[in-house]
Amino acid sequence: MWVVKLGGSLAADPVLRDWLDVLATHGRGRVVLVPGGGPFADQVRDAQESWGFPDDVAHRMALHAMEQFGLMLMGLAPSLIPAATEDDVRRVLQTARVAVWLPVAMTIAEDEIPANWDVTSDSLAAWFAQRLNAERLILVKAAPPPRPDLEPAELSRLGIVDAAFPEFAARTCVTPLVLSKADHQVLRAWLVDSRLVD
Repeated sequence: MWVVKLGGSLAADPVLRDWLDVLATHGRGRVVLVPGGGPFADQVRDAQESWGFPDDVAHRMALHAMEQFGLMLMGLAPSLIPAATEDDVRRVLQTARVAVWLPVAMTIAEDEIPANWDVTSDSLAAWFAQRLNAERLILVKAAPPPRPDLEPAELSRLGIVDAAFPEFAARTCVTPLVLSKADHQVLRAWLVDSRLVD
């Protein structure tokens, strides 16, 4: 099972359709797609800046923002199937389709997840990868990291992932991989032949 977090920064980018095509075609039965927050989370940030409501409220709103992007992705690629729980994910994969994780049900009251902006969809993807005992954790970002071998702490320091990501990544049994928006064919090749990842 592979967890692929698709950055919300791709929400208005034409390349999004290429990613969805690769995932829907080659990720069947193997991929759990974690949606980023993208413009939906940006609206939460803007509203919090304007009104000053607490971080825990913004956190809950941002979880719903991830679900909004997830719904958008399923609207663009109807073969993607929603999954709110681990059991849902396993059922979807057993039908040889791709699961889109809708995180609210599992995370909104989860004590081990800080309810602030230190945690974004990157950390949640790592948290879910650990829960699922995933074989791979892949983060798709708008831009590539400066080097492909950066550790989670360095990715966080550079602002490529959130502040909590190193801690959550350390709990998984896999090394996170970061791809840029131009790398959809790389993921396709990995899904076709997973030996290429190693």
